[in-house]
Amino acid sequence: MTTLWASLLAVLATGGTALAGACRDAVFEEVPYTVCEAAAGEDLRLYLDDAEGALLGTFERLSSLVARDGRQVVFAMNAGMYHPDRRPVGLYVEDGAEASRLVTAAGPGNFGLVPNGVFCIRPEGFAVIETRGYRAAAPACRFATQSGPMLVIDGALHPRFLAGSGSRYIRNGVGVSADGLRAFFVISNAPVNFHAFARFFRDVLRTPDALYFDGNISRLYAPELHREDFGFPMGPIVALTSPSG
Repeated sequence: MTTLWASLLAVLATGGTALAGACRDAVFEEVPYTVCEAAAGEDLRLYLDDAEGALLGTFERLSSLVARDGRQVVFAMNAGMYHPDRRPVGLYVEDGAEASRLVTAAGPGNFGLVPNGVFCIRPEGFAVIETRGYRAAAPACRFATQSGPMLVIDGALHPRFLAGSGSRYIRNGVGVSADGLRAFFVISNAPVNFHAFARFFRDVLRTPDALYFDGNISRLYAPELHREDFGFPMGPIVALTSPSG
């Protein structure tokens, strides 16, 4: 059995088809990953502020916020880059309201390593859209966060990625299935370079488009795995919730 097929089976090893919302561990080329999945129609949202307008920043505060509505967090993850005040870098849309504008210019750092892109949540499903394509199409996203670089673009890796790169970090990102009905949120559990991280989305999860969220500060909250990563307060957070009890 090849390493790729062994990794694919590890990702799907849930006794059949993986349940949406389930988080599971996988290994690809000897690097451990955790994958969490959401399906169209489930309550997947982006979160930044609480009801009083104060930044959430932590999984604990997010859990308290959704508990007010009788809900619980299935999983949550940091979802895009942010300034020192934790406000989003680039586009941020929450419940249809644009809180931060789209940035189309190249720039420093990973965010500016164009092509970058936008993760879009719509009532009918999900999309990862390259930034220029997003500007041209102006899709109606209920929630959206811009980040960069793109990891996979129409089935191809970002052209700037190098297989032998020594830049290795804990990294996280999102990929969307070809039909747009499933979104996969991935965090590496060991340092990995961009090339290997992108190939996990392309070759294991088979997502034609995937977007990098961040590295080094990447964190996951997955109660079913008894996992709650700690660290400095975050900016945007993506979370899937379900009714409590």
